[in-house]
Amino acid sequence: MIEKNIFDAINQKKLKLDELRPLSEETVKSLRESVLLEWTYNSNAIEGNILTLLETKVVLEGITVGGKSLREHLEVVNHKEAILYLEDIIRNKEPFSEWQIKNIHHLVLKGINDKYAGNYRDQQVMISGAQHLPPAPFLLKEKMNEFIEWYSTKAQELHPVERAAMVHIIFVGIHPFVDVNGRTSRLLLNLELMKNGYPPIVIKNANRLEYYSALDKAHTTGENFDFVSLVVKETNDMLDRYISLCNNNF
Repeated sequence: MIEKNIFDAINQKKLKLDELRPLSEETVKSLRESVLLEWTYNSNAIEGNILTLLETKVVLEGITVGGKSLREHLEVVNHKEAILYLEDIIRNKEPFSEWQIKNIHHLVLKGINDKYAGNYRDQQVMISGAQHLPPAPFLLKEKMNEFIEWYSTKAQELHPVERAAMVHIIFVGIHPFVDVNGRTSRLLLNLELMKNGYPPIVIKNANRLEYYSALDKAHTTGENFDFVSLVVKETNDMLDRYISLCNNNF
């Protein structure tokens, strides 16, 4: 059970950020570019991409980096396209759906493994370093239907930040795809935050051990507090960053 006072600071900061809106065009552009870079770099680095932050920036600008693989380049370009798609979803106020999840996954994996891009896995997988074993392939359709049903019902009773964290936990526990489930889950987490007027957060590569431990604990014991707390911390930090930049522009 998550104590509701864990969200008190977030609620206050969210109100403060809302009071500062609409943000200036320059502020929005600056924040968007920096967060997109950090989000892309860290999400890929967690999964083993060896491009540095600066190299990721260069690739996002359309320049190739010598000595690095095509896959590493595609992971950066694809992640950016997936973020642009999230922005379209929010702009168009599209409801959360299985079709939407498959589209996000397709964007992340296209050109890397086209056979499985946007398609559920047809084989059993294991999560490296985790005790949790994802469901067998024949159960995926049922589990994803349950996920969408949960989102439409019980999830709506949760604080938006807790709901975003739970979307990540449940999705990555199902692990419906052969590859890039982690990147897809972090995109879904931020989609939920952004839908509700929160800035996207960055799960940092430097904190990946804490991140993985909290996820595995949630999957093996049903105790979600550690992971929700991690998301709360990152949300608080990002709200501070947005508010600070806005105040400095006055």
